[in-house]
Amino acid sequence: QVHLRESGGDLVQAGGSLRLSCAASGINFKIYTMNWHRQAPGKQRELVATIDSSGKTNYTDVVAGRFTVSRDNVWNRMYLQMNSLKPEDTAVYYCNTKHRGSNFWGQGTQVTVSS
Repeated sequence: QVHLRESGGDLVQAGGSLRLSCAASGINFKIYTMNWHRQAPGKQRELVATIDSSGKTNYTDVVAGRFTVSRDNVWNRMYLQMNSLKPEDTAVYYCNTKHRGSNFWGQGTQVTVSS
């Protein structure tokens, strides 16, 4: 059974930093592409960052240069280091992967950036 659990969300002032974690179980983590998504109130969920099994990363334009995604294949964890946070980064952040054709999601972690 695939299980994803995010942590690390918090209230932070604009310009601050946070590191989110995603703990994965039930999959051979090291071979999976992992994703961070976010959903702000009243908006659709959007893809923020991706890291594949080789460690190659991709970012949506609005976070590129501020956010860094990484993974630890020993502890089956993915991270999102978020720097220079802006109020528009306020959202629930979710980790996600696709296993046997189905998408799996964590419960999300709230990030709130005050101006």
